Formats: sequence, C-alpha cells, structure tokens
Amino acid sequence: MTRISALLAPLGAMLLSAVAQANPPAEQPMLNQTELTAEFIRTQEQKGFSADETQAFLAAAKLDQAVLDAISRPWEAKPWYQYYPLFLTDKRLAAGLTFWQEHEQTIERAAKTYGVDPQIIVAIIGIETFYGGFMGKYPVRDALYTLGFHYPPRADFFRSELGQLQQLVKEEQLSVDDLKGSYAGAMGYGQFISSSYRHYAVDFDGDGQRDLLGNPVDAIGSVANYFHEHGWQLGQPVALPLINEGAPGAKIWSGEKLELTVAEILSPQLSLKQNQDLDVNQPAMLVALEQAEKTEYWLGLNNFYVITRYNRSPLYAMAVYQFSEQLKHAHNQS
Repeated sequence: MTRISALLAPLGAMLLSAVAQANPPAEQPMLNQTELTAEFIRTQEQKGFSADETQAFLAAAKLDQAVLDAISRPWEAKPWYQYYPLFLTDKRLAAGLTFWQEHEQTIERAAKTYGVDPQIIVAIIGIETFYGGFMGKYPVRDALYTLGFHYPPRADFFRSELGQLQQLVKEEQLSVDDLKGSYAGAMGYGQFISSSYRHYAVDFDGDGQRDLLGNPVDAIGSVANYFHEHGWQLGQPVALPLINEGAPGAKIWSGEKLELTVAEILSPQLSLKQNQDLDVNQPAMLVALEQAEKTEYWLGLNNFYVITRYNRSPLYAMAVYQFSEQLKHAHNQS
C-alpha cells in the first residue's frame, strides 16, 4: 500500500466478508454494554472459558476511536479508477517478484498441494501487506472489541470474531497484548481474521506451529489452503473483459451468490472482447468498473467469485486478479 492507511485498505482475509462494504447492513439497535458483556461471557462459557477468564480478557480491551473512524471510510467505496492505482504499482510488482523468487519452492509446493495458481498466492500477500511490510498498527483485541461493542452495523460479526480471538490465543499460545493488525482485526502476512486463522491456517513448514504472523512459509500455505477450501479451479480463467454497445441487460453483481450464467450475461450489446471457448452454462457475474470517462464491464467466473470470499469487494478481487497477471508475466520473463 505506500501510506500505511492505503497499504492496509483491503483488510483481508475474508475480511471482508467483514468490513462494511458499499452496502452495509441496516443498523440495528444494540443491547446496552452490560447486556452485551453478559451475553459474550455466556457464549464463551459454552466454549470452555470461565466467566473470570472472559471478564479479564474483556477488561484489558480498550475502545479505539481510530478504528471507528477507519471503518467509516473503506477504500472499496472509491471508484475503480481511484482504487487500482493504490495497488497496481511498479514498486509492489518488484517486491512481489522478489518474494516469489525468494520463496519459489514453497510457493510451487503450495500451488501443487492445494491446486491454486501460484500467482494468486503471491498477489494476495502483496495486496494485503506488501509482503509482510505493513501488517497493521491496531491492537487486534481493541479493534474487535471496539467494533463488536460500539459499531452496530457489524457488531454481531465482530463480537463473534472477538470470541474467536480468545480461542485462537489459547490454541496457538499467542500473546494477545502483542497482536496488531488491520482496523478490522485481520492479522499476519495474509491478514486473516480470527476465525479464518483458526479454520484455514496450516503448519506448512512442519515446525508444530501455525504462524501467520512471522512465518512466510505458513502464510503461503495458508493462503493457498483458503483458496482451495473455497473452490479455486487450477488453471481456469478468472475474469474476461467485455465490449458493451449499450446498457447491459444483466444485473451488476453486488455480493450475492452467483445466480446468473455466462449465457444470461452475454448479449448482442455485451460480448467477449476476445473470442474463446467458454461453457456458457457455468455460473458467472457481471462486474462494473467505473473509469474516469466510462464504465468498463467484465465477466467474472468462479475463480473471481472465490477471490471475493477473501474480501467481498469486486474492486478488491479485480485488483488481485490484475496484479496476479502482472506477477505471472514478470515471473515468466525473469
């Protein structure tokens, strides 16, 4: 990202699913703090934590106004022509090529083990944290507490992640006071939120620990595993540019499950920029990218949808895809 605020814009893993995107859910009334705390403690008791343990865990958390300020202005709300220059830079490309070369064998092993194209693994880590250079400045517990108890639009989600953090710290023997990440509580090279760390992290170097915070080998394997678990199809297209000669008849994708097919999106007014064999019955989405002077349309396929399981913004997914293509070309030329 070069400014830290830009570098951590994507928020990552799955994140967002997490963060308020362009269409956040309607704000719902929240219980008062006493009620929320009691409910949280009861939930954690069901997971094996005593009331005293959870009360101590919460007592050390602080409300962070900077977190609330940051979530109110997500970078994904920008138009495409202002968004992509933050990520598609020569500096990031050079860093990505270096990272790929330094971890060539690990990346190749992860790609083969999990059936995920290597350039996507490298692109994700580059977009999320500039290859470990910017992993976040916010105390993770404070961020999740702030959003879980003081941000009604996504409070339930972030309280759940706070509970997952308490479990993660115990399972992985982490020092919660030392954990820092994005304003939405994402951590490590790939910016995994607590639940994703618990469910998708792997010990890829076999040292007995799943370390996404300081071990790029585990991070590489874990990103690949995340994409594998969400249905990545090795070697298959991700997104295809379209030519439009009028308003598209299909609905622009806005975060829902894939409900349309290629055949339902393409039309005489909206066609592939380059002819190619394509299963027109496969699920797809129509992606709109706002350029300075016109709107650009793309056909998003299964693999594009999988990228949005990491972060639901189509702008994020397109930045990852286009960056991955730059990386692939540069790596093949090196």
